[in-house]
Amino acid sequence: MGSSVAAFPRAVDAVPPRACAALYALALFVLALACLAFAPTAEAQIWIVTESDGSERFTTEPEPGARVFVRTRYTASPRPAAVTVPYGDSILSAAADSGVEPALVTAVIAAESNFDPRAMSAKGAQGLMQLMPATASDLGVRDVWDPDQNIRGGTEHLARLLGKYDDVSLALAAYNAGEGTVDRHGGVPPFQETQQYVQKVLGYYRSYRGLNN
Repeated sequence: MGSSVAAFPRAVDAVPPRACAALYALALFVLALACLAFAPTAEAQIWIVTESDGSERFTTEPEPGARVFVRTRYTASPRPAAVTVPYGDSILSAAADSGVEPALVTAVIAAESNFDPRAMSAKGAQGLMQLMPATASDLGVRDVWDPDQNIRGGTEHLARLLGKYDDVSLALAAYNAGEGTVDRHGGVPPFQETQQYVQKVLGYYRSYRGLNN
């Protein structure tokens, strides 16, 4: 491909000739940068050439006697891979219906079962969101081992706790230790397990929120 060269118009009353030259160079430079967007690593340069009569012109290709006017190196940033989580569709649906942030629901699942739909605790909590049988029954969950039902029930329970306490930390503490325990202590109970659980979920929550920004 030949060089992209243009002489500057001489009959410009409102703008000084040197300013016209700079504007034209800038236009060439922006065009060069646009072309670089399709290359992983490339360099854009604009050369200035002084003619025998003293006039100046700019080019995107080097010529004898030309000097560099502006240069930049462009390295394309790799596009981040799409981030997905297990049962993402069920999480989004349940979160939308209950008015809870999907990132918070995901964080609870990660902390409770590490996305294992067959998880069961020593106390009898079951499934992805570790629902106790009585809680699952109250929430209308017929099959606690069904991921969609478990997520929907757990998210509804979480939404109710958020509405009651109007505080994420307290809602998480109640999800872990029970509402009665939180009410008796007037806040997050002084139990290591519950305090670590709250911090763990909040850490996951921040991470999952960051993935969506």
